[in-house]
Amino acid sequence: MEALLAEYCKKLHLGSNIVSSAKSLSIENNIAFLTELFKIELDNREIKRKNTYIKQANFDIKKTFENYSFEGIQIPSTITASDIMGAEFICKKENLILYGPVGTGKTHMAIATGICACNKSIKVKFFRTAALVNELVDAKKNGTLRRFMKSLEKCDLLICDEWGYVPVDSEGAKLLFQVIADCYERKSLIITTNLEFGKWNGIFYDEKITAAIIDRVVHHSHLIVFDRPSYRVEYSTIRSDERKKTI
Repeated sequence: MEALLAEYCKKLHLGSNIVSSAKSLSIENNIAFLTELFKIELDNREIKRKNTYIKQANFDIKKTFENYSFEGIQIPSTITASDIMGAEFICKKENLILYGPVGTGKTHMAIATGICACNKSIKVKFFRTAALVNELVDAKKNGTLRRFMKSLEKCDLLICDEWGYVPVDSEGAKLLFQVIADCYERKSLIITTNLEFGKWNGIFYDEKITAAIIDRVVHHSHLIVFDRPSYRVEYSTIRSDERKKTI
């Protein structure tokens, strides 16, 4: 009987775990039994779907907002911490620019927001900016640029981490500008950077491209300023050893 049920589930595309779920239920009423069984199946599919979205986002590491502190983070009046944690800005095609020194939690916020978006069935792509530029250049050389660009078009949120950490050559700048231009008013961006806008020309070495990128990035954006000490330095092993010596 179990084998027959499994076969029917396969034909109905209901999932192989229906059988094990059915065996775990002890409900005599047929309607109640099927209702509970299908609820379990829907819950399982929801978990699988969320995990798939998170996997496809290609995060370096998984981060959430659990125990995340907003102390020392300046949030403009145009958005709230709840909007950020709930990824509410994405439906409006708005952007977040996370600006501040290294180690202050910018990447953590970006990934945690991306995870939240994935849990809401929002498609996300995460890149270190230098890696994104390298992939764009390689795709152009290999003749697969159009396919790569289409894969980016499918996402609703593009996260560019460590923006400006590595200078970009002329070809890379043009390709990155194309990505930003394609995102404009079509999807949301999260950019983490330790460089103010006035120094972005040092990234691209082209004033026109720099101005065009800033123009598109800043419009519909919320600037989140991280004005606090580096978390990694504050809680590093070296600092811990120094504290012990003073005790």
